[in-house]
Amino acid sequence: MKFLTFSAETPAAALKQAQIECGEDALVVSTKQVKKKTVNAPALYEVVVAVEDAKVAAPQVPKKENLKSSEDVLLNISEAAKQISQIARVTDESMPGKRKTNISIEEKSRKDEDVSDIKVEITKLADKIKLIQEMFWEEKAPQRNNLAIPPEFSEIYKLAKTSGMGPDHLDNIMKLTLEHMPQKMRQSSESIKRYFQVLLRKMVPVRHEREVPKGSKKLIMFVGPTGVGKTTTIAKLAARFSYIKEKRDKVGIITLDTYRIGAVEQLFQYAKMMRLPIEDVVDPSDFNNALRSLSHCNVILIDTVGSSQYDKDKLSKLSKFIQNSDYEIDVNLVLSAGSKLEDLKEIYKNFSFLDIDTLVFTKFDETKVFGTVFSLIYDIDRPVSYFSVGQEVPDDIVVANSDFLVECMLNGFERKQKDANSSK
Repeated sequence: MKFLTFSAETPAAALKQAQIECGEDALVVSTKQVKKKTVNAPALYEVVVAVEDAKVAAPQVPKKENLKSSEDVLLNISEAAKQISQIARVTDESMPGKRKTNISIEEKSRKDEDVSDIKVEITKLADKIKLIQEMFWEEKAPQRNNLAIPPEFSEIYKLAKTSGMGPDHLDNIMKLTLEHMPQKMRQSSESIKRYFQVLLRKMVPVRHEREVPKGSKKLIMFVGPTGVGKTTTIAKLAARFSYIKEKRDKVGIITLDTYRIGAVEQLFQYAKMMRLPIEDVVDPSDFNNALRSLSHCNVILIDTVGSSQYDKDKLSKLSKFIQNSDYEIDVNLVLSAGSKLEDLKEIYKNFSFLDIDTLVFTKFDETKVFGTVFSLIYDIDRPVSYFSVGQEVPDDIVVANSDFLVECMLNGFERKQKDANSSK
């Protein structure tokens, strides 16, 4: 047995040289970076392989189709997984007790040896898969803003990245994780994931529901772009406050959205079904008259016209309603969870002069990417109060909590998550 060393600018290139010179039967002993990349010089990686003496003198001449790119080498991982599956089936069939035929002592001994050999081969294949994964992870590592992320963190890094989280936020959180995670927790991908989830949850500010003190009044205005679901969200919350919560409130509704006849009719229909009082207001000067008409209500939900974040006239009119109110108004910005992070930031920026109190995210059932929601909350440091997860009134509303959002980020949204969260 001889050991040969191959060097190249990337682990994949060094591995390719080893395969060309020594063939597929060569065993990879180790791989390491011997020189880091600098401004003037590329990195240098070294792969050490072990090969039988008889095969060293007869290097293989590769065919054109055998010269594989790094992507082709990664495909070998899938092939190796298939081999493991096939070997496992053979092992299962060979195990004592699986067959009811009479087997001699010699045959049984030989089969036990075969099973032992198969287990060794499975271990080798598994090690090769892990080695290839780590090599390509290390090869791409310099592209991550010079943040050195160990291979064992690759799974959680990829999950967070595909969630749509902002790159800067992801790198900052990964840095915190690497700095504070105990070494003993790094041995398991599951423990790494749990630690990462705990860290994410601590970064999500949440506004919990509060009981309205006796004798006081709570006004909640819902603002946001057109089509994000403000009217439906108000209907869900009206039902929740007046019928579903343990301590029921006397709820009234005011609509300022007189531009869209359909929206006004829809909200009036919801109010009629729930037997709730509703007022429509056109001018800011009439706003206090509507409030006096609902003086017996301790919670008043205010619907507004959908406004483009660039429509300064409509936004300015909303501000006048708030300024003319005899009561303090909590302003909730309603946003679609499926919006791009850049758009969410721009919407918040242009609505922020209304002194946004909390955020409400809708359309959880219409997207698979939730990292954008996290990144906006993380970036502006405003609490979130509710998640709207479907079209059904009143069922598809979730009181926001950090566990629910982080679970959606890393594992996607499922209806059973909503049901479990609602039962808390």
